[in-house]
Amino acid sequence: MSKTTIALLFGGKSTEHEISIISARSISGAIDRERYRVVPIYITHEGAWFSGDSAAEILALDLSSIMRKSSIENTETLLREMIRNSAEKPFDFNFRAAGIDVVFIALHGGYGEDGRVQGLLDTMGIPYTGCGVSASAIAMDKALTKLCAVDAGVATAPSITLQAASYLADPEPVHELIGSTFDYPLFIKPVSLGSSVGISKVHLPAELPEALKLACTYDRKILVEAAVSGKEIEVAVLGNDQPLASVPGEVEPGSDFYDFQDKYIHNTAKTFIPARLPDELLDSVRRSAITVYKALGCRGMSRVDFFVNEENGSIVLNEINTIPGFTDISMYPKLFEASGIPFTVLVDKLLHYAQEKPEPAGR
Repeated sequence: MSKTTIALLFGGKSTEHEISIISARSISGAIDRERYRVVPIYITHEGAWFSGDSAAEILALDLSSIMRKSSIENTETLLREMIRNSAEKPFDFNFRAAGIDVVFIALHGGYGEDGRVQGLLDTMGIPYTGCGVSASAIAMDKALTKLCAVDAGVATAPSITLQAASYLADPEPVHELIGSTFDYPLFIKPVSLGSSVGISKVHLPAELPEALKLACTYDRKILVEAAVSGKEIEVAVLGNDQPLASVPGEVEPGSDFYDFQDKYIHNTAKTFIPARLPDELLDSVRRSAITVYKALGCRGMSRVDFFVNEENGSIVLNEINTIPGFTDISMYPKLFEASGIPFTVLVDKLLHYAQEKPEPAGR
C-alpha cells in the first residue's frame, strides 16, 4: 500500500513561533510512519519556507527544554543561525510536485491560524487539517468571535473594542471611558493573538496605560474585557459536520491568570481532567462548546475555553483556538486522551477529517 505524504507546516511569523515548533515535534512523533510519509516544512520568523534538512533539524530540537533554560531572544537567535548556516534553497511552494497529499498545519497565531495559509492551500487544491478560511479568520478575532457566540446564544464577558491608533493619538478619553464602563480588575487583550501574548490583568486605574500600550504593540485592535469569576474550563472539539466534544478539563493558573509564562515556561498551572464540576454542568459546557464550534463554521478541530461559575451555573465563553497547542502540556490532546482517543489516534483522525470532502450545501 502506498503511503500518504503529509507536509507538516510549522514555525511561522507570529509571536507563537517557538510553540509551533514544539507542537509540530509532538505531532511528528505521533504520526504512523507505516501509513504516512512526513515532509517537514519550516517557516522562518521572516516568512521564508524550507523543507529539507534544516527543517528536519529544527523539528528535532527539544525546544521546550531549550526555552526553559534560555530566553526567547536566544532561542530565536539559535533558530536563525541554523537557517543561516544551511545551504538549502527555500521551498518553491510546488506541493503537487513534492507529492504532498495533505498538509498538517501546526502553526499558531497570525499568518497560520488566521486563514491566510488556509486560503493559500485552498487556491492550490491541497487539503489541510483544521478550520477553513472564514472560521479561522473569525475565531482569530476575539471581538468577532464574541458576536458569533452571542448570536448563537452563548454568553460572553462584557467588553469594548478599541482601535490602537485612536488610543495612542488621544489616550485620556479612552481611560475615562474604561473607568466609567468597567469595575476592576479587568483584562486588556490584543484582539488577534493567542497563547495569552500581550494580555494584562489590570487591578488598578494606574496600571491601565501601560497595559493598553503593551497591547497596542501587538495589534491594531484592542479588547477591554470585564474579569469573569469562575473556573477556567476547556473543551476539545473534533470533527466536521458531526463534531465530538471531549470531557471538559479545568485549568487552575499558577499566577494571577493563565499567561504565556505559566503555560510554557514555568509550568506552574494545575490541570484537572475531568473538571471539578457537577455532571449536569459538565454536559452543559460540552453542549456550549459544540454550539460555538458550529456557529463559527469550524471543521477538523478547535479548543473552546469558558469561565464557569458553579454557584450560579453561568457559562461564559472566553475564546476559541482553531489550532490548539500539541505540546506535552497542551490540553487539547490531554482532553481527548481522557475521552478515550489516544494521541496517535487523534492525529490520524485529524488527517482523515482534513481529506473528507464537505457535504454539498443544502444536503
